[in-house]
Amino acid sequence: MNPHETLPDLDALEQLRAAHARVREQVHAVVVGQDDVIDELMAGIFAGGHCILEGVPGLAKTLLVQTLAKSLSLEFGRIQFTPDLMPADITGTEVIFDDRQSGHREFRFVQGPIFTNLLLADEINRTPPKTQAALLEAMQERHVSSGTKRYPLPEPFFVLATQNPIEQEGTYPLPEAQLDRFVMKIIVNYPTPEEERRIYRVTTGAEHTEPTPVLDGKEVLELQRLVRRIPISDLLIDYTMGLIRATRPNADKPADFVKRWVLWGVGPRGGQWLILAAKARAALDGRPEVSVQDIQSMAPSVLRHRIVLNYSAEAEGQTPDTVIRRLLETIPLQGTSNRVDGQLERVLKA
Repeated sequence: MNPHETLPDLDALEQLRAAHARVREQVHAVVVGQDDVIDELMAGIFAGGHCILEGVPGLAKTLLVQTLAKSLSLEFGRIQFTPDLMPADITGTEVIFDDRQSGHREFRFVQGPIFTNLLLADEINRTPPKTQAALLEAMQERHVSSGTKRYPLPEPFFVLATQNPIEQEGTYPLPEAQLDRFVMKIIVNYPTPEEERRIYRVTTGAEHTEPTPVLDGKEVLELQRLVRRIPISDLLIDYTMGLIRATRPNADKPADFVKRWVLWGVGPRGGQWLILAAKARAALDGRPEVSVQDIQSMAPSVLRHRIVLNYSAEAEGQTPDTVIRRLLETIPLQGTSNRVDGQLERVLKA
């Protein structure tokens, strides 16, 4: 830990913990189940990053994001990506404004749907690379360029993109370099039998619940700054670095399964986001310091889209999650065991 680092305010941590509980309560009033997805989305938001949600149609991904936006008092926008979508359809365009009284004409910028706080990029892999690049550039730079002018995006600003893992015909998968811009890739799984029974009961009735706002945009920004002040020990930084470097097949003494299965490992940006996501997880629980369980629990979502497997791995039925699991079981942390916590077990077994 840096001795000059400003420690977080414990009262503010308690405020974030209580807000986390209230947001979950508001989301669960509308969306059944998906506890881990909600927690990972909130960790991504308070870490200050963008997320990808992957799941088959009909799992309430859009409803979940929309409800989360309402609970956080964030302006919500949605773009349904299609093959004919152009960059200007997202970012906005210059139009000629004609003043009939004076006869004066000038170009004015008309903002696109990206000018919002929380943008749902629905099925981002169904639009061509040129349109994807326009969105990803705005995500990175936090502004839109038109001509010689720049137009800043609202703060806070988050993109939650969805992908459909089936029906890949006619899609444009995001390259690994662009996937790296997302802090997490969150898998949305099928509900349990109990949750599915409740879904049928709740959604086919006459009652409709609207979430109550818990935080506003200004408070979200303040709590993002709080998350960055959560301390992390040098031991855990070294553990994170060891985990990241172990994903690379060209590293010093890589594990046999890494050499056999991995084509490209995780870069330093993945380690930065893993630490920030772990800080967010600790803060959302009201804890003033990162633990090894925070690192291990966030590792699958932060790293799975940053590991590129080779044909041998695919032929053997391996996935990035199986590689991550084996790494977590083999990378030692001095003074602790390699036992993963319950949430990670659920994520990796899904």
